[in-house]
Formats: sequence, structure tokens, C-alpha cells
Amino acid sequence: MTRRFPPQVRPRKTPFNKQHITLTCHECLIPMNKVPRQILIATARQFYQQGWMMGTAGNLSIRNRDDSFWITASGKSKGQLTEQDFVRVDSEGQVIESPDPDNRPSAETSIHQVIYSLFPKVTACYHVHSIESNLVSTFAVRDTIALPPLEMLKGLGVWTENPQVKITIFENHLEVPRIAQDISDRFTQNPPEIPALLIRNHGVTVWASSPTATQNHLEIVEYIFRYLIAARQVSEW
Repeated sequence: MTRRFPPQVRPRKTPFNKQHITLTCHECLIPMNKVPRQILIATARQFYQQGWMMGTAGNLSIRNRDDSFWITASGKSKGQLTEQDFVRVDSEGQVIESPDPDNRPSAETSIHQVIYSLFPKVTACYHVHSIESNLVSTFAVRDTIALPPLEMLKGLGVWTENPQVKITIFENHLEVPRIAQDISDRFTQNPPEIPALLIRNHGVTVWASSPTATQNHLEIVEYIFRYLIAARQVSEW
């Protein structure tokens, strides 16, 4: 399969992003019309109720079998989404289906593009703007932050005793494709230790091989963020 990308989000050509897409789980083999949007509507409503997607912040996407993906349209309240509030874009970020002609792709579409290009087995990518993720993103001045060796890390695929795991932090830019390019460049050279990343003062992004697993990943990292904040507060007493 030949992939083409806009210059601003073009991944480097390495074996890491040339793998063939193979989808086998039942959630991956979903039709390109309503089911992905129904999943995203329910998920967005839940995240909104948890305070992770207030107002119109954040974006969620599910990839289809043809490598296109449905993503929440820009400017939509995540607590009141309908099936009209999405766009389907191809792997180059071009809109190929829109239930509402006024819909525009989310500003972070380029980040979803890069995640899908780097990780061929990923079928869902969620980006939220929680208070905890933004606070934790300021805890380190460097580009990573160490995570506590919690049992919860197993849910992110970390199965070692007393794990020493870090989450990568990217600087925020007004031009989101710059963030996407940073992600592509860094993860091509150094794949992430867990399926999650932070953007400083701009939330957390997670991904997985199914929508259910992606939601689990987000819940786990948000739990870890709350732990980090609580641990810092305890140390200051």
C-alpha cells in the first residue's frame, strides 16, 4: 500500500512505519457508516461527564478497514454529539465524507494521522483535555516524566517488576501540524514505552487496537495522573 502525507506530517521512512495493516478483532471489523460514530458518541458523552472533554475540547477517532477514519468535527460539544457531528478523512487528512457540509475536521486531525501511520494495528485514538493531564505535563521541564511503578501499568502493556516507565511530553504549538511532526520524528527514532503521550498544557493522547482498549488506556493514564498529583500534595505536607 502506498501512503502519501502532507509535508507537515510526513513520517520518516523506516521499517517502524511500513508495517502492513492487519485488523482481526471484532471491533476493528466495523462498517464505515454508523457504528464507529455511535461508539464515539457514547464515549465522548462519558468523557464529557467526567470533565475530560468540556466545551468543545478534545477529539476522538476510529479507523476503518480502508485506512480512513471517523473523527469528531471541530467546534462540537462532546456531551451532545450526534451522527452528524463527524467527518471521515483519508490517511492524508482529506475529508472524504461529511454528514454536514459545514463540518470541519478537528484541529488535531494531523495528530491522529501520525498515530495511525506509526502504529498500523491501532484502530482508535483519543485526545482529551483533562485538568490532571495538563497539570502533570508541567511537572517536568524535560521531554519525559517518570511514572510511578503502579500495578495499573499492566493495563498499558508494562509487565515487569518495579517498572521504570516514562511518558513522553511534547511542546505545544499553535500550529498543530508542528506537534504532529514532532511526534512523528521522535517516535520514529524512539518508540514510546506506553501507548500514550502528553502535550504540555494541551492534554493527553492515547491509542490502542480497539476502541474499548483505547478507553481503558485513557482511564488508566488519568488514574496515574491523579496519583502523581496526590503524591506531590502529600510530599508537601
